Amino acid sequence: MRKFSILALAALLPVLAQAKDTDDRLDAAADVLTDMMHASDKGIPQDLMNKASCVIIVPNLKKAAFLVGGKYGRGFAFCRRASGSGWTAPAAIRIEGGSFGLQFGGSEQDVLLLVMNQTGMKQLLSDRFTLGGEATAAAGPVGREASAQTDAAMRAEMLSYSRSRGLFAGISLQGSTLRPDAEANREMYGKDLPNREILTGDIKTPAPAEKLEGLLNRNSMRRSN
Repeated sequence: MRKFSILALAALLPVLAQAKDTDDRLDAAADVLTDMMHASDKGIPQDLMNKASCVIIVPNLKKAAFLVGGKYGRGFAFCRRASGSGWTAPAAIRIEGGSFGLQFGGSEQDVLLLVMNQTGMKQLLSDRFTLGGEATAAAGPVGREASAQTDAAMRAEMLSYSRSRGLFAGISLQGSTLRPDAEANREMYGKDLPNREILTGDIKTPAPAEKLEGLLNRNSMRRSN
């Protein structure tokens, strides 16, 4: 019996570790949102956050290169509830991309994307899409005084921002592919849930994500109609 218990525990350890990783990413995403929205005069413009249909947060996006470059990260998407009462529960996503050429080194940065309209949201609800391909994307303007009436904000379906070594800026993620992270969704909800159901339904927010959802609600209460 003791041997069986040890074997059962050993089998559970990877699952428990993955769940902790997901909880840690939710906490990291909350820190990213707080810093990017309150970065003095270099943060995300409030008027753009107010107009966003969805928000995607990817903490610790990894970029590495040795002749062939690549990007990889795991994060979460939220969309506004159809009822207008705040944001949906989080849907887990993966972001991946590659590039070619003579390049070396690696870096890590936090990324936040604003989905600015229903066309961009439609892409987010799909099984997979590419920034700059199926979805138009642009580096988002920064600063409290930045106007939402820029060409980027008016035309792009998604606006992207990054934080690296304490610096905040718009970032181009052209060529990066986003898709659902089914494994992380299973860890959060205890069952398989597609991103479309999470982002368009009335799924209860899991406890580890309540802090992040609360921050979104506080940082976008003044949505422009």
